[in-house]
Amino acid sequence: MLNTIQCLESDHLCTLLREARVKARATQQEVSKRLGRGQSFLSDIERGKRRLDTLELRSLCIVLGVDWKDLLFELEARLGRPT
Repeated sequence: MLNTIQCLESDHLCTLLREARVKARATQQEVSKRLGRGQSFLSDIERGKRRLDTLELRSLCIVLGVDWKDLLFELEARLGRPT
């Protein structure tokens, strides 16, 4: 596993989160505000400049209306790994 913020897994997760936000018809600013964070927080996540810990990912999924387990299954599918 690469010891860097930008890697294949991270790129796919960023894409999934951006897609979920767009599907929810929410701006980065709206989502960040609901999380109690600045807009740059979500921008950095979507651009792969910041990683999320498990609880941050869970909170983001709740705000986006996405089941976080489903998001992780989709991530594994995009990576070509069986779940």
